[in-house]
Order: sequence, then structure tokens, then C-alpha cells
Amino acid sequence: MVIKVFLASSSGSTAIKKKQQDVVGFLEALKVEYTPLDIACNEDNRMWMRENVPSEKKPSNGIPLPPQIFNEEGYCGDYETFFNAKEDNLVYSFLGLDPPPGSKEALQAEKSAVKENGTHVEETSTEENLDKSRSEEVPVEERNGKAHREGEEQDTIEEVEGEATEDRAVGLEEALAEGEEEEAVEETEDAEARAGEYEEEEEADEDKEEEELRQLEEEDEAEAVEEDE
Repeated sequence: MVIKVFLASSSGSTAIKKKQQDVVGFLEALKVEYTPLDIACNEDNRMWMRENVPSEKKPSNGIPLPPQIFNEEGYCGDYETFFNAKEDNLVYSFLGLDPPPGSKEALQAEKSAVKENGTHVEETSTEENLDKSRSEEVPVEERNGKAHREGEEQDTIEEVEGEATEDRAVGLEEALAEGEEEEAVEETEDAEARAGEYEEEEEADEDKEEEELRQLEEEDEAEAVEEDE
């Protein structure tokens, strides 16, 4: 691809001369090959430039002024657009050229690609990044598996402790129930024992009363016999 710069070697405008020098000097500093085409001494160059500058880029009078820059047949821009591209470190993009490795524009393009995609666009490092990501995935899964197992063990411990607590509660309830049953049995036995003792006392009292009655009858019979005699 050939960069074409249309110039006016015999222009009487100091501003145009300064702009032309600025464009040419910057291209030479970047070591970009270009072809200067003089429109002041060559009518064909002047006509070709006027015909190929897009109408929306032409001034109100329809006559574009130098410098005008092309890449082969494609229009790049005038001095103003060139100056803006230079300020933004985008001259190679402005010219339709690939920036050389290590240049500011190349580094800026890489940073922009990283910001847009979130990853480096270098193809040579793709496999390395994949291998690295795969190697990092295994420890993560192991850590996740370990954490999952620890969580299950903790749940099991909590379940066992919960069951043990429930068992202790049930055991206490059973022990209390057994204690209450034993107390009830003991009270029943005591009541039965007291009832038995009361019955024995009543029987003893009845026997005593019967014995006293027999003694009184015997005494009455004895007195009756003495009176008869």
C-alpha cells in the first residue's frame, strides 16, 4: 500500500506550508513510506485530488486545500483529521496501516482489546492460559469437594448430637416416669400394708371384745349357780 500526500510546493499560504511540513515530518519520523504529489505543478494531481476527496469532506466552496492524504485510492483525511489522529496515537489507523509491534499505538490497541474482551488477544498465549486455567480448576474443585465433605460431616455431627440430646431427653422422661411409677407402687404397698395392719388391729379388738363377753357370761353363770344352791 502506498501513502499519497498531495502538497502545493509553491503555495503562498504560510499556514498551508506549515501544515504540509507537519504531516511530512511526522511521517518521516515514523519511517512511513509515502509519495508526495505536487498539485501546484501538476494539473492531473490537482484534478485527481479534487475528484477523490469525499463531498462531505470538502469545504463550502467545494475546493479542498492541501495537504490531503490517501492510502492508494482510499481517502484518509485532511490535516485536521491527521492532527487529531496524531494526538490520539492513532496515525497508523488513520493511514489504514498496521501499527508496528512495540509502538504506542500497538500497545494502546492491546490495552483496548483487553478492556473490551477482558482477556489478552495474543494467540500465542491462548494455550498457556487454557492449561493454566485447567490446572487451577482442579485445586478449586478439590477445595470445593473438601468444603462440601466438611459441611456434610458437620451436618452429621449436628444430627448425632441432636439425636443424643433427644435420647437423653427421652431417657430423663422415662426415668421420671419410672420413678413416679415406683413411688406410686410404694405408696400403694404402704396403703395396703396400713390397711392390713388396721384389719389386724380390728380383728384383735374383736377377739378381745369376744373374750371379755365370754368372761362376763361365765361370771354371770357362776353367780346364778351360787344363788340356786
